[in-house]
Amino acid sequence: MSNKKIRVVIALSGGVDSSVAAHLLVEQGYDVIGIFMKNWHDQSVTISKECPWLEDSYDAMLVSEKLSIPFQTVDLSVEYKKRIVDYMFDEYGKGNTPNPDILCNREIKFDIFLKIALKLGADFIATGHYCRVKKNNNIYSLLMGLDKNKDQSYFLCQLSQNQLSKTLFPIGNLTKKEVRIIAKKQKLVTAEKKDSQGLCFIGKVKLPDFLQQKLKPKKGKIIKISLDNNKHLKHDINDLSYENLYKISRPFDYEYEDGEYIGDHNGAHFFTIGQRKGLAVGGTKNPLFVLKTDISNNIIYVGEGKNHPGLFRNVLFIIKEDLHLLRKDKFIDKRKSFNVKARIRYRQPLQSALLIFINNGAFLVFKKKQSAITKGQFAVWYNSKELLGSGVIS
Repeated sequence: MSNKKIRVVIALSGGVDSSVAAHLLVEQGYDVIGIFMKNWHDQSVTISKECPWLEDSYDAMLVSEKLSIPFQTVDLSVEYKKRIVDYMFDEYGKGNTPNPDILCNREIKFDIFLKIALKLGADFIATGHYCRVKKNNNIYSLLMGLDKNKDQSYFLCQLSQNQLSKTLFPIGNLTKKEVRIIAKKQKLVTAEKKDSQGLCFIGKVKLPDFLQQKLKPKKGKIIKISLDNNKHLKHDINDLSYENLYKISRPFDYEYEDGEYIGDHNGAHFFTIGQRKGLAVGGTKNPLFVLKTDISNNIIYVGEGKNHPGLFRNVLFIIKEDLHLLRKDKFIDKRKSFNVKARIRYRQPLQSALLIFINNGAFLVFKKKQSAITKGQFAVWYNSKELLGSGVIS
């Protein structure tokens, strides 16, 4: 009988979460290998004057030495640029708002990294995400992390059954406070290190600064839309016909004549729906929020106040090609509608919604109006604490 240990290759980011995850795996008796992913050194787009990945990789190496596990760095910068950065620039150029963290998980950590790990003889990969996996009758469920304030299941919404079957989340049953306590007790160098606020596995970077290095400034007009614009007329969300749902799932179709010119901007592609900062227009009682970006004509439409009706809709649409059902077994009869809990951004409290499948996609009909539903972002739906599916908002 073989006494071979189960091999786990863990993605070490140089942060406290993956460090503690690695420690727990060692403690549980796994054969652990640590890998740091270097995802960026394209000099045509400068991340910052610093080199945060150098510090992070060094910390990951120190943690590996402390835990007495093999460590290596892999350069995935070519794949990262092609799959994440180039796609992100392209989407922003079209006026969409992609989520690089979700894309990084789908395209890099749980695809390319997984393949590298399997070549190293791994039985599983592991990460420091705050979420959990449960197996039942050969079906894998992705559950929220026990720490409600740190749950990261939203960022893993595009994973497949196969990917989940090969993944461990060692800290999914812990709170952030407990993770810090373990790190300090084990004297890990990352114990008091601040959480990364940058792009996925890149580090310290402000997205607007990053975008402006590839997307050129282009002066355009800012048009203010009044609260009582007639395009804000109420619609009947109880009418679940395709024609009505599709109509009210579309953003408000403002035109230049619908408002008043109040200033200029440096490029509609730098802004996203619901954005408040960066408009550089004063003279209003309440802050201005972006309601629509017209990329073709380089016009931004804004409204005054966070409760402006132009920010809110009940319905969003996802085309069939952009639907991802992690639990396909839950949606076998697509003639039915399904009551779900959904969110359209990370850390948003779950909202009651009705998921309605049609031939060319699905509608998500929220009980309450949602602010700043944005094309290109991900809508994610749950049953209790289990993530069931997701899709890119059309």
